[in-house]
Amino acid sequence: MAFVDWSIKGPELSACNCEWGCPCQFNALPSHGNCRACVAVRIDEGHFGKVRLDGLMFVGMFAWPKAIHEGHGEGMAVLDERATPPQRDALLKILTGQETAPFATIFSVVAAMTEKFHEPIFRKIEFEVNPEERIGRFAVAGIIEANAEPIRNPVTGEPHRARVTLPHGFEYTEAEYASSNVAATGAVKLDWAGRHAHFATLHLGPNGIIH
Repeated sequence: MAFVDWSIKGPELSACNCEWGCPCQFNALPSHGNCRACVAVRIDEGHFGKVRLDGLMFVGMFAWPKAIHEGHGEGMAVLDERATPPQRDALLKILTGQETAPFATIFSVVAAMTEKFHEPIFRKIEFEVNPEERIGRFAVAGIIEANAEPIRNPVTGEPHRARVTLPHGFEYTEAEYASSNVAATGAVKLDWAGRHAHFATLHLGPNGIIH
């Protein structure tokens, strides 16, 4: 099947309510029986057909009653308020797994496991990341505040570094792991401290990761 030619490349900060490391990365069940997650991405280079997406950002918030693969999730997207109508349409098609081979990208997987999508909103997104130091933040005023910091050694308090490689991943091939604090009060409510986070560079297209 032929898909619209699209690609996005840029930094991602993702966080969830599981313990550091996130069992999903190893095909295990969630730490606390359910999954709550959020993600922010800045597209440094991107297009959907002839529509350029460079410089745009988006945030996603999700909740599943059990493990993600058991479905019945709900999700909400916040798109960069600077996006034009064609750019908004392009981003929504990418984020909902359209014009993508089934389960080829994280967006396609999440969309397949989510039965309720709240109406997307368009706001100013604050986003800053330093993967090398495992420090980052994203926020949408009145909706979500997410912060990431290094995992700390419980004895010395020194930053602990953990990097995971997934050669056949559908989100990333390598990520820096960290700790997150998240509070979201929108349609998908999130609230945790000292839980999983990871930094990665996404480079995705309709058939998955672009190597």
